[in-house]
Amino acid sequence: MAEIPIPKMTDLALGGKRVLIRVDFNVPLSDGVISDDTRIRAALPTIEYAIENNARVILMSHLGRPKGTENPIFSLDPVATRLAELLKVGEVTLTDACVGDGARRVALDLRDGQVALLENLRFHPGETENDPKFTKALASLGEVYINDAFGTAHRSHASVVGVPAHLRKKAAGFLLEKEIAALSRLMTGVEQPYVAVLGGAKVSDKIEIIKNLINRVDCLIIGGAMANTFAAAKGGTLGASLVEADKLALARDLLARSESEGVKLIIPSDVVAATSPDAGDAEVVPINGVPADKMALDIGPDTRAAFKDILGRAKTIFWNGPMGMFEAPQFAAGTIAMARTISGQGAFSVVGGGDSVAAVRQAGLEKGFDHVSTGGGASLKFLEGKVLPGIAALQP
Repeated sequence: MAEIPIPKMTDLALGGKRVLIRVDFNVPLSDGVISDDTRIRAALPTIEYAIENNARVILMSHLGRPKGTENPIFSLDPVATRLAELLKVGEVTLTDACVGDGARRVALDLRDGQVALLENLRFHPGETENDPKFTKALASLGEVYINDAFGTAHRSHASVVGVPAHLRKKAAGFLLEKEIAALSRLMTGVEQPYVAVLGGAKVSDKIEIIKNLINRVDCLIIGGAMANTFAAAKGGTLGASLVEADKLALARDLLARSESEGVKLIIPSDVVAATSPDAGDAEVVPINGVPADKMALDIGPDTRAAFKDILGRAKTIFWNGPMGMFEAPQFAAGTIAMARTISGQGAFSVVGGGDSVAAVRQAGLEKGFDHVSTGGGASLKFLEGKVLPGIAALQP
């Protein structure tokens, strides 16, 4: 799969134009305060370029899941305040709604280099439904469309696919370009050995990417609760661990397929098990012999060492998903160890997915990765070999 050719922002004349930029400002909030502004910072190069080129910048984003109704808890007001601080441009005007007379007045009153932020797109049901009337109203605010929100590129929403259909001048922002370049590199011409590390809860969430990667990687490491299903498919006793009983046949098929393709599919040899995530009775046990009253909640020390040995020989690494119940500190050791192991290699390394990215950031290891993806779901769809709707919508 070659890198997808899409129009670049630098090829467009932005001066004096109302430029609609789809960004991903879906940041975590705690009592109205942003606890992590990483996604805002990630969009700064694109926004700053537009400002420097005298665009009249109109930003649009969603925040949370307000389910198509206005909810002050999900207002982008804290985002507008933080963005103004980061850009040092004075005020970032937040509209009263994402469409309507107020939004249109703000858009038309902008001057070169000024910035406005539309209120939460998902306050309107037309966003997720890609409603034609809503899409047309949103598109009418701008003259140029830029998509810099990779995290939503796999969604067929109004701001992702509807708006660019109405505007002839459209392109990818710098962040979207970076994402496409890094993930495309994982799909073609990779340096071997190529190791993919997949974690998380369910095999069913990763079926398509496993199938696609089996044809590309030298080794596939499976961790997290999804490893339980593979262990059970091999005859292991998993106690009270999460096992997808209806996916055992699929797991056996994937094990057989990897063997026929000459690909090593590795699961943990030992796990940290406890009666519950809150219990103080954790113990290290073989994955094929978890006690009846306990559940596997993290990979064990022997597994960490084995995974480290495999990754130490890799030249290309993709990681998506935690190795255990990462949100519980007592079961985060395997995921943190994975972050440290991969960041310490000289391999081309890409990490995507909420918990795995959080582990990398928590350990302060972002600089040890060649690329930290901003879109877990979107990166998986991309590596499944799917053409993402948001990328397809930018095609001339």
